[in-house]
Amino acid sequence: MIVFDTADIVVPQEPGEAVSIFHEILRAGWGSMTVEKAVSSLILLAVCLAAVKGTTALVRRLLGRTSMDQRGQRLAVRGVRTLLYVVAALVVLGSLGIDVTSLIALVSVFSLAVSLAVQDTLSNVAGGMVLLFSKPFSLGDYVATDDGEGEVSEITMTHTKLDTFAGQRVMLPNSKLVAGKIVNYTVRGMRRADLTVCASYGDSPEKVRAACLKAVARREDVLPDPAPQVVLTAYGESAIEYHVRFWAKPEHFWDANNAVLEDLRRAFAEEGVTMTYNHLNVHLVN
Repeated sequence: MIVFDTADIVVPQEPGEAVSIFHEILRAGWGSMTVEKAVSSLILLAVCLAAVKGTTALVRRLLGRTSMDQRGQRLAVRGVRTLLYVVAALVVLGSLGIDVTSLIALVSVFSLAVSLAVQDTLSNVAGGMVLLFSKPFSLGDYVATDDGEGEVSEITMTHTKLDTFAGQRVMLPNSKLVAGKIVNYTVRGMRRADLTVCASYGDSPEKVRAACLKAVARREDVLPDPAPQVVLTAYGESAIEYHVRFWAKPEHFWDANNAVLEDLRRAFAEEGVTMTYNHLNVHLVN
C-alpha cells in the first residue's frame, strides 16, 4: 500500500508540473514505471485483446466450414481463446518490465502436475476430439464395439453412452473407443439381415429358394433394392445350409428380421420343403 502525506501534496500551477507530479507518484509506487511505459502497455494490451478477438473469430469461421458439430466447435474456440489470453497476459507483463520467466516456469510445473493427475481424463478428452473430427458414428446409430453394442444416445467429451436392447445404458470411455474396433450398422441408412436355414437333401435348391423368397416377400418393410438373396452356403452332415439375405431400414430392421425368421417355417410347410435338424440314420445290413 502506498501512503502519501497530505502535507507533501503540492497543487500544480502549470500543466507541466502536473505531469511531473504524476511521474513522481508512479516512481514511488512502481519503481521504474513511467507514464510512457504505462501508456505503451495499455496500447499493447488493447492490441493484444483485438488480436485475440480477431483470431478467435477467424478460428470460428474456419471451423464453421468443417464437418465438426457445434459442440466441438465451441470447445475448440474456447480453448484457443483461453490460450491466446494467457499469451497476451504474459506479453503485457513483459512490457511492464516484470520478469515472466519464473511465472512461465511456475505455470509449466502446475500444468504438468495437473496433467499427471488427470491423465486418464485428458486421454478421454483427446479421444472425444478424435470422435468429433472423424465421426465414426452419430446420435441414433447402432454400433458394436469391443466392450458392448447398442444405440448411440449421447456423445460427451469423455464418454459415449450406448442404450442396449436390455434397457441398459453403457458408458464407454472415448479413449478405448478410438483405440478399438467400431462397427456401425446404420451409417448407410439401411441394414442387411443374414438368416441361416437348413433344408433336406431331398429338396431341390430352386424349391428351397422359392420358399425363402415367399417368406421374405410377405414383409412390406423389406427393401426391394438391393434385392433379397437366397444362396446355398454349405453341405452339412444332415442338411443343406442356405443363407437368406435382405435389406431393411434401421428402424424396421429387427421387426423384419424376426418376422421373416418366423415366416420361413410357415413358407417351408406351404411349399413342402423339409426343414431338417441334426440326426443319424442307422442302416442294418444282414
